[in-house]
Amino acid sequence: MTTLFISDLHLEESRPDITEAFLAFLKDKAMGVERLYILGDFFEAWIGDDERTPLQETVAAALKEVSETGTDIFLMHGNRDFLIGEDFCNRAGATLLDDPTVVDLYGTPTLLMHGDSLCTADVEYQKFRANMRNPQWQQMILARPLEDRQQMARQLREISMAKNQGKAETIMDVTPEEVVKEMEAHGVQRLIHGHTHRPAVHELQANGQDARRIVLGDWDQYVWWLEVEPGKEPELNKAPL
Repeated sequence: MTTLFISDLHLEESRPDITEAFLAFLKDKAMGVERLYILGDFFEAWIGDDERTPLQETVAAALKEVSETGTDIFLMHGNRDFLIGEDFCNRAGATLLDDPTVVDLYGTPTLLMHGDSLCTADVEYQKFRANMRNPQWQQMILARPLEDRQQMARQLREISMAKNQGKAETIMDVTPEEVVKEMEAHGVQRLIHGHTHRPAVHELQANGQDARRIVLGDWDQYVWWLEVEPGKEPELNKAPL
């Protein structure tokens, strides 16, 4: 039995190397494993399940093929692809996962998050995030013509890149106190998340005990994945893209 975790692939047409690496990862690593979790920012942008680009259709078909080998696939929204809906998940054989969610990982309760909600020092972003996750706002956006949404996605990306260039590194990382707060609120000693592009395993204290925070890596120069098997410590892996 094996469970795999990935995040922050930021799949897009301009990076076919990442898409090719992902398709190879599915064939080499994910076929027939017990579970595959994709913890957000799977796509660089998502403006609605009705777009259906060749890239999106290729990825959905590849995931469906993996699901048909018996692998349960779970997909969590990130800050880039929070409009992924049930239609895409049905085509991909995947199940949408709430952020946050606690799962039983071979006997260890484990908190899963995308990770952006932990970056509380970035007050401006947290306000923006609250708007993005508002169901009424999402319905209003999805009701707009496809071309309007495509233009909006380009504008949001440009604004995000410009603002992030001027932010301190500490603001864009998680707030340690928020990490402990979330772990204690959910009564867990292990947290797995992505978003920050700072892959590492952090030791900390939560609930008065030793705890661990595992950060997944982004797929830019390397393929990153976390592999978990019963009776073994989770293993954070990387390979050249």
